[in-house]
Amino acid sequence: MLDELGVSAGTALVVLTALYFIVKWAVKNGVKEALKDWKPKRGAPGPRDDAEEDAGEDG
Repeated sequence: MLDELGVSAGTALVVLTALYFIVKWAVKNGVKEALKDWKPKRGAPGPRDDAEEDAGEDG
């Protein structure tokens, strides 16, 4: 199949490896950028601060 495209197996491996790392880098940066606005402000309660209160009500 690669012969029909004029690409050797080694070249395809290098291109696919480079593409993998480029996509991985882009996804990591996108997630970082999306989550930077979600960080709690200083003094604001975190997501787990009221977890102990909820657990006491069930039992």
